Amino acid sequence: MILEEIYKEEIEKAKILVEALPYIKKFSGKIVVIKYGGKAMDNDQIKKMIMQDIVLMKYVGLHPVIVHGGGPEINKMLKRVNIESKFVNGLRITDKETMEIVEMVLVGKINKEITSLINQLGGSAIGLSGKDANLLIAKKDISNGDIGYVGEIVDVNKEFLITILKDGYIPVIAPCAIGIDGNTYNVNADTAAGKIASILKADKLILLTDVAGILRDRKDERSIISQINYQDSKELLNSNLITEGMIPKLKCCIQAVEEGVERAHIIDGRIPHSLILEIFTKKGIGTMITKESYNNENF
Repeated sequence: MILEEIYKEEIEKAKILVEALPYIKKFSGKIVVIKYGGKAMDNDQIKKMIMQDIVLMKYVGLHPVIVHGGGPEINKMLKRVNIESKFVNGLRITDKETMEIVEMVLVGKINKEITSLINQLGGSAIGLSGKDANLLIAKKDISNGDIGYVGEIVDVNKEFLITILKDGYIPVIAPCAIGIDGNTYNVNADTAAGKIASILKADKLILLTDVAGILRDRKDERSIISQINYQDSKELLNSNLITEGMIPKLKCCIQAVEEGVERAHIIDGRIPHSLILEIFTKKGIGTMITKESYNNENF
């Protein structure tokens, strides 16, 4: 038909909306915890697309919670003050001076930028430090030896977050925690997102990264493992496929699923509208970790 040719582009858009409908229906009212970080924070166009995705999620009934990192910005600031960035198993070695800079960058700069952008795009975001209202309580993390003011979350103020979500706001959380000893601790953003997702019993935990997902061959992005259960994921931790920054990412996904999160996803945040592609399309992108073997027909 001639009219079909005239409206071809609009019809394709309509088909996409129809494909998304069952996913919107299934996930409406559900909590989705998103860890935002990596190179997706450096590209203004990608940053805007991610925030558009988050605002759209809120408008169609999902409850997004954002936990952000800021490694590259922290590295830049540390370099300016002649402090070397050092890591152990993907975790930043953090002395007192480094902790002050981490908090300044995460809370004073990045958190405000993300919150402002979401609000500009039509959402209602509230920027939070993990120290606000005792949102994140931590103890010193010694699992990798003494690497300074690096924290392990022991409690999350669940009621505070639920109140924010019920009031229609999108919480944007900087992962600086108050210690049980009164000190301020730097918490890995992936780990913080996983713990928050567990406490909230979120339907999804999504980690935005700089890679396609978990790869069978690290040199070939086409070798992505699209779906895996958490037991098989544990075995991967002992393989040479998982190194450096992917270690805390996979660990927090496994722990989150063990503690009641329905699905954990590791996806490439550099892909335009990556969150929409993962949540509202059948194919999705990245690697999804579940408790049991996953049946795509049941989402």
